[in-house]
Amino acid sequence: MDYISQNKLSVAGVLFRFVNDELLPSTNIDPKKFWSCLSKYAHELAPKNKELLEVRENLQKQIDIWHKNKKDKKINLKEYSNFLKKIGYLKKESKKFQIETKNVDHEISKIAGPQLVVPVMNARYALNAANARWGSLYNALYGTDVISETNGAERRKKYNRIRGEKVIEYARNILDAYVPLQKTSWKNIPGIPKVENNQLNLKLKNPKQFVGYAKKLNNLSSLLFVNNNLHIDITFDPDGTLEVFNPEGNQDKAAIHDIFLESAITTIMDHEDSVAAVDAKDKVLGYKNWLGLMKGNLQTEIQKNGKKFIRQLNPDREYVSTNGNNIKLHGRALMLNRNVGHLMTNPSILLKDGSEIPEGIMDAFITTAAAIHDFKNKGNSRTNSIYIVKPKMHGPDEVAFANLIFEKVEKTLELKKYAIKIGIMDEERRTSVNLKECVRAVKNRVVFINTGFLDRTGDEIHTSMEAGPMIKKGSMKTSKWISAYENNNVDVGLRCGFSGIAQIGKGMWAAPDKMADMIEQKINHPKSGANCAWVPSPTAATLHALHYHQLDVFSKQKELKNKIATKLTNILTIPIADRPKWSTKEITKELENNTQGILGYVVRWIDQGVGCSKVPDINNVGLMEDRATLRISSQHIANWLHHGICSKEQVLKTMKKMAKIVDKQNVRDPALKGYASYKPMSDNYDTSIAFKAACELVFHGRAQPSGYTEPILHLNRLLKKI
Repeated sequence: MDYISQNKLSVAGVLFRFVNDELLPSTNIDPKKFWSCLSKYAHELAPKNKELLEVRENLQKQIDIWHKNKKDKKINLKEYSNFLKKIGYLKKESKKFQIETKNVDHEISKIAGPQLVVPVMNARYALNAANARWGSLYNALYGTDVISETNGAERRKKYNRIRGEKVIEYARNILDAYVPLQKTSWKNIPGIPKVENNQLNLKLKNPKQFVGYAKKLNNLSSLLFVNNNLHIDITFDPDGTLEVFNPEGNQDKAAIHDIFLESAITTIMDHEDSVAAVDAKDKVLGYKNWLGLMKGNLQTEIQKNGKKFIRQLNPDREYVSTNGNNIKLHGRALMLNRNVGHLMTNPSILLKDGSEIPEGIMDAFITTAAAIHDFKNKGNSRTNSIYIVKPKMHGPDEVAFANLIFEKVEKTLELKKYAIKIGIMDEERRTSVNLKECVRAVKNRVVFINTGFLDRTGDEIHTSMEAGPMIKKGSMKTSKWISAYENNNVDVGLRCGFSGIAQIGKGMWAAPDKMADMIEQKINHPKSGANCAWVPSPTAATLHALHYHQLDVFSKQKELKNKIATKLTNILTIPIADRPKWSTKEITKELENNTQGILGYVVRWIDQGVGCSKVPDINNVGLMEDRATLRISSQHIANWLHHGICSKEQVLKTMKKMAKIVDKQNVRDPALKGYASYKPMSDNYDTSIAFKAACELVFHGRAQPSGYTEPILHLNRLLKKI
């Protein structure tokens, strides 16, 4: 890697040129000042970063010793809590307070809805996610298992009119439920409605739900409604001239071409768990895409159904209101940027002693500078706010450190104080049990707290590694600690005044092909009081949006505000198995499930640089996998190895067996088209970097900081690239 010396920094040439030639022009930020300040603050902050990581390790050592000393004894939660307080793991809660965040966009403060997470290094995915603010209900229904394939309604290569009728019926039921008419049903509308003198000829039960319309050549082209602050756009095709993406529209007696729902209200452009960025080239690709989104000029060539076209950001949507004024609705999701946490360093920039810069510090300066380009056109934030999601922080001191980083960035880039807003991922145990104090540390810039239950499970296992063998991975979802953790996140958010200001979020639906199950189950997230929840795709966003029509989350939050708070002891309940007597068959099944998931993800990460994708599980069900799921599986096996539930030989034998299965799955997986030819791990286990990395994650899992997978993944990906 070529480095350029700049203010006691050694900067990779590709990054230096990107910053000077693309990032800073048109921002009024002098490059000399940028590099000077970055050098000053990186050298000032890096030692503090290191100290915080040492605190993590020291606390973990003390917890390990405590559990070793209590071996074979039932854990007394009061005694355990006192111990955690004594060592500084549990912080004393101070007086009540309310967050004071200002200049928050309505997508965060006033609208409850789905949140999409997408790897920013893939321009196509990033654009699709930004454009997922509006989604086709017809497409979402026709293409998923929400609509049953019984009675001739199968999904076929050619359009199935029977299935189309089912889609239309389902959509009409949606309209009847959330935009009901007086004395009749949307199913009975015989033709295109009329708008005269800006008034709709249909009588709604709530007339205020009709907010506008659009016309083309004097023909009605769409009707705009609102429910729970979410818009519904019914589009018409009276003369059959619209391009037919949704053929079911052509068989609709009212000539409804489609129903568009506001879907992904916010989108997280991810530089962390869903990407594989290990060097300057990787980082610049992600930064460039984020810059393009902020400038509004990101585009990429797409090939679909044999046709090539350019994908770019959607324009805003325009309508005429009921009083004749023009209405403009945002055409894109409000975009947040997930930086990396405090753990990792990156070779893109070297400090004066030759050490790598903490990656989170680099991310903060560069992604914020990119967002300044949005201040002119306000294509993203209308309040000139910059939204950064900060993951994997352990406790209030680390959150306060993130706040300090942002203060330095604001000073460097001459931004208003608190222009940078923070989203706290509640995904580490020390953050969960100190969440109120974590929020207090950023009470002037916090815009969300989100339960990242996947990473949180990995940390739960690692933190209590010495306490005993953990319950099976599948049982974690119903264990006492996880429900307490999820409830506590909402409790703290509501008590700290999040409602109407900030998001209280819930985690990912991990099965993109199981949308019928999502429709049935994910309503529990808004019912819990969460005003956003993660989805894996634009289609899932459109379907999950229906839950926010079904339930007014802000009213639900008022109901929940004064409920009895979650007990800390429930969160601290460790999910160890009580005198486990698992059969050899049960143990084998658990190991096979875990190792298959590890190998299926790692081989793509190491060999292809794919940070997140739909990976077939042991039953060939496609699941969205990222580093968080990898952390769980690797830590779970490490725990069972440590406590003698299984042996190293047994695990290695299972790894080799499942590698053969993963190889077969990947050979026929269309998701890998366009990448280099897949190289089977099972051809030579000793030379496969991916296989050796997967083994290292398990056999050295206990030694990994907080059980994180990044150090091993990054090292082996760099080896693969060489």
